[in-house]
Order: sequence, then C-alpha cells, then structure tokens
Amino acid sequence: MAQWCQLQLLDAKYLEQVDQLYDDSFPMDIRQYLSRWIESIDWDTVAMQDSLATVRFHELLAQLDDQHSRFALENNFLLQHNIRKIKRNLQDRFQEDPVHMAMIISRNLKEELKILDHAKSTEPEGEGAMSAMVVEKQKLDNKVKEMKDKAQVVDQNIKNLEDLQDEYNFNINSLKNRENEFNGMTPKELEKEKMVIMRMCLDLKTKRQDVVLQLTDLLNVAQALLSDLISEELPEWKQRQQIACIGGPPNACVDQLQNWFTAMAESLQQVRQHLKKLQELEQQFTYDSDPITQKKVHLEARALELLKNLLSNSLVVERQPCMPTHPQRPLVLKTGVQFTVKLRFLVKLQEFNYQLKVKAVFDKDVTDKKGFRKFNILGTNSKVMNMEESNGSLAAEFRHLQLKEQKVAGNRTNEGPLIVTEELHSLSFESELHLNQSGLSIKLEAISLPVVVISNVCQLPSGWASILWYNMLTTEPKNLKFFPNPPPAKWSQLSEVLSWQFSSVTKRGLNQEQLNMLADKLLGVKAQRNPEGQIPWTKFCKSANEKAFPFWLWIEGILDVIKRYLSPLWNDGCIMGFISKEREKALLMDKCPGTFLLRFSESSREGAITFTWIEHDVHDKPVFHSVEPYTKKELSAVTLPDIIRTYKVMAAENIPENPLRFLYPNIPKDKAFGKYYPKPTETAEPMDVENQRTTGYMKTELISVSEVHPSRMHDNMLPMSPDDYRALEQYVSPRDIAAVTGNLICGFEDLDVQMGSEFEAQN
Repeated sequence: MAQWCQLQLLDAKYLEQVDQLYDDSFPMDIRQYLSRWIESIDWDTVAMQDSLATVRFHELLAQLDDQHSRFALENNFLLQHNIRKIKRNLQDRFQEDPVHMAMIISRNLKEELKILDHAKSTEPEGEGAMSAMVVEKQKLDNKVKEMKDKAQVVDQNIKNLEDLQDEYNFNINSLKNRENEFNGMTPKELEKEKMVIMRMCLDLKTKRQDVVLQLTDLLNVAQALLSDLISEELPEWKQRQQIACIGGPPNACVDQLQNWFTAMAESLQQVRQHLKKLQELEQQFTYDSDPITQKKVHLEARALELLKNLLSNSLVVERQPCMPTHPQRPLVLKTGVQFTVKLRFLVKLQEFNYQLKVKAVFDKDVTDKKGFRKFNILGTNSKVMNMEESNGSLAAEFRHLQLKEQKVAGNRTNEGPLIVTEELHSLSFESELHLNQSGLSIKLEAISLPVVVISNVCQLPSGWASILWYNMLTTEPKNLKFFPNPPPAKWSQLSEVLSWQFSSVTKRGLNQEQLNMLADKLLGVKAQRNPEGQIPWTKFCKSANEKAFPFWLWIEGILDVIKRYLSPLWNDGCIMGFISKEREKALLMDKCPGTFLLRFSESSREGAITFTWIEHDVHDKPVFHSVEPYTKKELSAVTLPDIIRTYKVMAAENIPENPLRFLYPNIPKDKAFGKYYPKPTETAEPMDVENQRTTGYMKTELISVSEVHPSRMHDNMLPMSPDDYRALEQYVSPRDIAAVTGNLICGFEDLDVQMGSEFEAQN
C-alpha cells in the first residue's frame, strides 16, 4: 500500500506529527495531490545531482499544471487559486536551488517512515490495530495483483490461441487447394502434411482447454476477492466511518477501497471481452466436446453475476449528512438549515462518467409513520455523478439540501412514543446503471447513517447524544426503532467515546485520572470503575428529577466552555478538569501553601471552572479554599490566566494578597500561565494623575477578589507589607514563618491570660 495511504490509517496523535513535517515551504497539498508521483522517485539520488534535481523540479511544476487543469475543468476556483499560489511560492524558493527541494522531500519521506515504524512498535497487541490493518491491506493488494496477473496471462494465451487457430485454418485451406491441383502432392507428402495439421489440431484443443480452465480459475480468484471486499472491507470501512463521525480516529482513505473495486471491475470486464473473443474463435472452428461450447454460457453468466454484485455494492455515502455550521456534529440536521452529503461510486470507469443520476429520498423505508414526523426535502435532490478531476473519483455532492416538516392536523405527539431527539430518520440515495453491452440494468442504493432532525438549536446537544449512543452500540444502518428500548453501554465503550469528544475539538483527550472520576460519577464508587459496568441510556442523557441535569448536558457544557475560552490551557495540560473534591484534597494535602489546581464545577449545567488551593493554619493543619466557579459570562470578560494572575483574597483590614503560587504539582504560577498574560502594547510611563495628556482616564483592570472572614485567613497577625514579606521569604521558608507566627500568637494568648489573672487578683 502507498505510504501516504498508510499514514492516513494512523491515529490522530500520529497524524499531528505528520502535519508538523509540512509548512509553507513545501505544503501538504503537494504531498496529497502528487502522492503517487512523489513516492515513485528516488529523492536521495535526486538530492545529490544538480541536473537531475532541476529536471525533477520542472516535472513537479508540470504536475501542478496538470492538477490546475483538472480543477479548471471542475470549475473549482478556490483550488485553482491555491495551486497557482503554491506553484509561485515553489518557484520563488527553489528555482535557483532545486536540490534543496529534493532534500526536503527526501527528509519528509524518511520522517513519515519513522512515524509509521513508531506507530507499529508502540502498539503491542499484534503490532497494533494500525499494523494489523496494513497487513490486511497488503494481503488484498496481493490478491488484486494475482487477479490482474491471471487476467494478463489469459489475455496473452487467447492471442496465442488466435494465432494458432489462424495458422491451423491456413494450413487446412492450403492442403485442400494443393489436393485439387493437377500436379498435387504425393501420398507420402499428403500423409505428412495431415500429421502436422493433426498435431496442430491437438495443440489447438489443448490450448482451448487451458484457456477455459484459466478463465475459470480467474473467476474463482475474483469471487474470493469480491467476498473479501463486500463482506469484510466495505463493512469495516463503514464501521470506521461511524467511529469517525462520533469523534474517533479519521476514517481510512476511501481511495484504497475505490482502487480495489475498480481493479476488480476492470478484470471482470476483461473476462467478458475474453469470452467474446472465444465465441468468435468457436464460430470459426469447433468440434465435439469443445470446452468453449460447453462452458461459455456458464462462464458468461458467472462473470456477469460477479460484476452485477460488485456494481450494486459500489455506491457509498462518502461524507455523511452534516450542517456546515456544525461540522463536528454530523447526522444532526435542523429544519430550514442547509446540509451537505457526498456520494461516491467505487468503480471508477470512464464509461460510467455522467451515466449515473442519483436521487435523494427521505425516510424511504419507514413503514409505521404513526406519531412520526414527516419531512420534505427542499433544494436539488438529484445529481449526476461525474469524475472529480482532483482525484478521478466518480462522485456527486449535494450541497444545498434542506428539510421542512410537513404540517399535519392535530398534535403529532399524541401517539408518538419518542421525543424529537430520539426519533431517527434515514436519507436514501437511488440510481440505476445500464450496462450497454449486456442490456442489463442494475438498481443502486446507498443509505446514510440514521439522522436526528431538530427544529431548534438548543436541541443539538441532546440530538448529538442520540447519535453518539446509536453509533457506539450498533452497526446496523436501518435500525430506526433503536430508541424505544436502547441497550446500555459498557464503561469501556463509553469512556473511549467520551475521550473522543474532547480530542476531536481540542488536541487532548481524557487521561485515566479524569476518566476515573467520570466512572465514579456514572457507576458509583462501589463499582470500582469496572470496564464491564453497564450505563443505561437514562443515566447518560436523562435527569433523575427536575432539579438535576443529565450527565451528558454537563459534559456538553464543559466542552463548550473549553472550545470558547479554555482551549490553549486544556491542550497544554494546565487543567486537571475532572477530579472529585476528595481526590482534590488528597493531591494537595502534602503540597506547599499556595499550590492550586483547576477543575470543572459539578454543579453548573452550562460549564464552569474553579480552582482550589491549599494553605496551612497556625497549627500547620492544611486548609483548602475553592473559589466560586467561573462561568462563560466571567470568562468572556476576563481570561482565566488573567483571573489567576490578578486574583486576590481580602479579609477585614488586611492588605489583599494573591494566594495562588504553584500550579499542581509544583509549577510556578507565572511559568505555567505567563505566556497567556496580556502583553503591554506600549512602554509604561509614570502615571500623572494631575495631567492626563491622552484620554483623561486612569487605566483600570478587572480583577477577582474573594472576601473572607479574618478567622479563615492563615495569618491572624497584622500584615506586613508585600515588599517586606517577599524579602523575608528569600531567607525563611513559608512553613517556618507560619510556625514562628503560630508560636508568637500562642505566646500573646498566654500573656493575655496571665495579665487578666493578675488584674483580677489586684481587684
């Protein structure tokens, strides 16, 4: 399998490494568009020869020109623009130094191989899923090659058979003519010539038998390959597509599947041509027990049946229905909002170009429609499939479809068993293919994964929960009655899907510590995070009472607050996020005063974040403080790093101070968050309150202040100035300072008691 296709089978963490190899000097677009050409050249050799590097550089430019022409035929203005820009940049950078370009390509190809090798070595289970997948693909590649090789052998043998039969016919006719001549052949010569023709006839029969056997063997190989493609590879690709739709690893390249389907169709078409040629030879010469006469009907029917089976399974939904406004939430469609869907015909033959007209049909297979919403498709619901010039695939993309609910009299929910976000619908695509040579028409159909149709965007989270649950637990595309009685999910399944929700919108999924907290929340602590623990649908997406809110809506709120305000901090690992209060105290217990961690609030449905820090009281006992959670409202006004930077605690007349010093476990606060602090736009100057020359206003800054009772402060003495305290800290540890002040306070208390006793004695 091509190296570029293997890379696209890797997990997201490896794809990120591939992404880092390419930048504006040599963009990934070139690697994608010209992958086959790039991998066909020895760039190590090119990088050592100036003249060869120059030749390859101009070949690459020519390849880009060809790609531009394909985009032009496709009327894709944006990609035309991108290709022109890429070509100009390459000329500017490498026109005078094409060896440098060759070195970049050579290095990138080697780094790609390293990434592939690393992915295999770090997956211990059978060399990992990716490695096993690559092995399976190589096996199929070998089967396809075997089929092609056999077809070529048959082709050559039929040509040899045709030549032999022509020679045989010529010799027969020559012998007849010479027998009729006046001065004909002697009996001995005649007998000798007849023996030659007889041996030729035997040879001809043998070769016919061989060709028929070879065709039978070729069809056996094709049938086994077809079974692999339709029974294994196609369902596996569809299952990977399901996983990708709900945030899992990107789906493997459909181009590989297309290559296999196309190669098989070409070989079957070649078999049919071979059979036609054999019929022509049979008409010219036949005999009793002629294998062509005996087998031709059976072989023709078998080849046609295999081709029909292949073509009827070749129409697939390449990109599932999705609203462009919510690209990470496919399969949830809102009425009145445009959505897109793309189909591909996996047999890429020129004869099918512009021959397939696909029509979209909504809820075609729904039989029991009582209490079930009905929709009309608005927009162009039929498309002709044509070759895409970018990759040559036979595709049709519906870009402007909308759904409109049919108005019915009465209340549709009177008998409807499901809420809107649990009601599943289907989008089918129909077409018909005519095989001109055989006069056969083949019905084609593809069906999307079930979709949820909402009428208000506030229903999107619940609709997405239904999509997650369905695609996590079943691979059946037509099970629209899934939700009247949805099965429970194992924690091992749900934990992976939950992690995908974070990794698909950020650069970081959930670690084991975070998943442990969520397991305890869903299963209960007594379940001990059992991977086989069962979570019912109601526990995931329903609320136990009016005051509570569903688990999933809590997760969705946190996802939203991360995407809007916390993405860089989440990606850097600054946010611990999911941690129970008990675990939080256990982690902070033995840390320095001022150590804090960030966690998500469990009491906010809309998503909120808080921080907890540790202090020690006068008796050196740990005291934990948590700030009121910050919601989207506060975070939209002040960034979380700024909140942490300027946060103050104030008690009575004490000077406000920032208690936050170290991000757990022991990272200095400014080191962890310094890069997120706002940078000054101009050099600070001494403030002149009397004479404001610019706006006339004093600059202000929003800060967070917590007011607490003095008894909750770790220091009951009168505060020293911040400068004095910093100077003291350079020589004395905070714990020693606390111990000394604690002893002083105890001494003052004893002195108060003694003075009070003396006063009473005197009176």
